Amino acid sequence: MKNNAIGPFHSKVVPVIVLSDSAQAVNLAHALLQGGIDVMEITLRSGAGLAGIEAVARAVPGMHVGAGTVTRDFEMRQVREAGARFAFSPGLTPELHQAALDQGLPWMPGVMTPSEVMRAREWGYQTVKLFPAAQAGGLAMIKALAGPLGDVRLCPTGGVSADNLIEFLQQPNVAMVGGSWLTPLTLLEAGDWSAITELAAQASARAKSVKPHR
Repeated sequence: MKNNAIGPFHSKVVPVIVLSDSAQAVNLAHALLQGGIDVMEITLRSGAGLAGIEAVARAVPGMHVGAGTVTRDFEMRQVREAGARFAFSPGLTPELHQAALDQGLPWMPGVMTPSEVMRAREWGYQTVKLFPAAQAGGLAMIKALAGPLGDVRLCPTGGVSADNLIEFLQQPNVAMVGGSWLTPLTLLEAGDWSAITELAAQASARAKSVKPHR
């Protein structure tokens, strides 16, 4: 059973977003789309997250908006009702797994160890979030997992940047990468949407330069 058929979106880079004001969400979504990125993970790390998800879901149908930092089972219902198309979590628990199933919401659980990858696979997840990727071992960990657990795809998040995203995406067991460098708080609060579009365009171009895995 495939429990996290997240998509379909084209971008291999998932912006991880912390909004300080939900009014930023729609302009941000348009800025990312103009830069070639059609997915965004609006986290629940701030009180503006749910309203931001709802605003994008209503106003920007071309953006695949999802929720990040979903850590409690009731939040699955909240983000689905807000219009999230998927959810990401920093870890995996039986309660979150069941909540995702109950809500019919594609979910990408977070993992940090081989045992957690194996548990996620047993529960039907083919793609998992390696978080925090740098602390988990970064590229060395990803390469080590490719041997015994190469059938599970990874979305490394935490320590991924414009400078190293190509190296991450070149790994055959990496499906996509996540990062916050595309939407820094300074640009969000300044409303500098053109600068965010430029960051998105740069990341999109770098991701597209990586040859697809066979």
